[in-house]
Amino acid sequence: MNDAASRTPGDGTPGDGSPSRRSVLGTSLGVAGAGLGLGALGTGTASASAATPPAEAAAEAPRRQGMTMVGVPFERRSTVRVGIVGLGNRGGSMIDLFLAQPACRVVAVCDPVRAKAEQAAAKVVKAGQPAPAIYASGEDDYENLCKRGDIDFVYVATPWDFHFEMAKTAMLNGKHVGVECPVAMRLDELWELVNLSERTRRHCMQLENCCYGKNEMRVLRMAHAGKFGDLLHAAGAYNHDLRGLMFDPDYYEGPWRRLWHTRLRGDLYPNHGFGPTANYMDINRGDRAVSIVSVGSPALGLAEYRKEHMPPGDPSWKETYIESDRTISLVQTAKGRVIRLEHDVSTPHPYSRINSLGGTRGVFEDYPARIYIEPDHTNDQWADFGKYAAEFDHWLWKEHANPPGGHGGMDYLLVFRLIQCMRLGLVPDFDVYDAAVWTAPVPLSHLSVKAKGAPMQIPDFTRGEWKKSRPGMDSAKPTA
Repeated sequence: MNDAASRTPGDGTPGDGSPSRRSVLGTSLGVAGAGLGLGALGTGTASASAATPPAEAAAEAPRRQGMTMVGVPFERRSTVRVGIVGLGNRGGSMIDLFLAQPACRVVAVCDPVRAKAEQAAAKVVKAGQPAPAIYASGEDDYENLCKRGDIDFVYVATPWDFHFEMAKTAMLNGKHVGVECPVAMRLDELWELVNLSERTRRHCMQLENCCYGKNEMRVLRMAHAGKFGDLLHAAGAYNHDLRGLMFDPDYYEGPWRRLWHTRLRGDLYPNHGFGPTANYMDINRGDRAVSIVSVGSPALGLAEYRKEHMPPGDPSWKETYIESDRTISLVQTAKGRVIRLEHDVSTPHPYSRINSLGGTRGVFEDYPARIYIEPDHTNDQWADFGKYAAEFDHWLWKEHANPPGGHGGMDYLLVFRLIQCMRLGLVPDFDVYDAAVWTAPVPLSHLSVKAKGAPMQIPDFTRGEWKKSRPGMDSAKPTA
């Protein structure tokens, strides 16, 4: 991949660069503590004064380079032409859901592993579509895919290291782009994506599938109907034991995900928890995430797992892990509400995104789903959340009662709704400002943990537009 700035090996401290992306994907990489520079926090450039405290720098918005993308609809079209970049575990399964949409055509596929690209192309043909163009000539070939004139939307499902450059390249070539989470790893990159979206008039979306979860959408509609009263607090997480997968040489394309645990100390994957809870609180649509405080436990889990499962001489023995096994963050909003975020992929733990919302009239908690709200419930006993399905399930779930695909159907509904919005020329359910806010805890939680829980300001990526109420995930069913 093309790097915007020179990168050099570091010691895990932000500011000293990162290894080349080619080496990150190589399974032989064993440099301990390779660092990723966070860049100039919040300035949109790489040249902010090092004397500026991180919290103050993060709050500084660069000069707007175009009109806001708030409320900007897609161009209406009869067929949505898609290019898919990255065909590993995620992209290789998501292509099936794009092919399941009658108004979607997969025009091109890209992966440096030619066998994966060819397998994806065979799926396209089997679905009855023309054979897509294949881009598999090295790790920069995605640039040629983005230059095509017959693509409307680029879907990026690659390792995190590539997300920023690929989203940037897509927009610069006139394409709308959707990226798996997180959308970027640095605050200056987040600002650049916001600026590019505004300047190019192309949407840059964090394709957060958990926003389309059945429980999440029901809670969202109940919150908007006032069932929880005035909202006070929420919680979301990504607590998922990934130790076996991160040390599996065949699951990921190289050790890229595990290597992030040698670079950052905070919440590496906040989006699954932050996206839905931000929607409940109408973040960027009447409220704003203002600051974050993060603390982290010692980093012991991956080293202990390696000791028990990896043979002597394995490249992983050269790695030094600094990522906290459990990170806990508190996000304060402009209205004084609190969102708690957790991240833990390094210790034994049943899967949980927590997914909780509380207000002056009651509370919902997930895993397992349960609810207690007044005046419906009494005696301090949890009640059946399913009783609210008929009244409050989102129209997407009523229209698609048993959607295909992974993660309980939320993946399918994400793709269905994306293609629907593009086909009908609707405003997307979320935009570049949401992508930036949901991802900002990645660099900011690292800085907060490193500073022993010091608060970090979250930039106002909307530049004041958050004060205006507007629709989001709780969308009306189109009449067309």
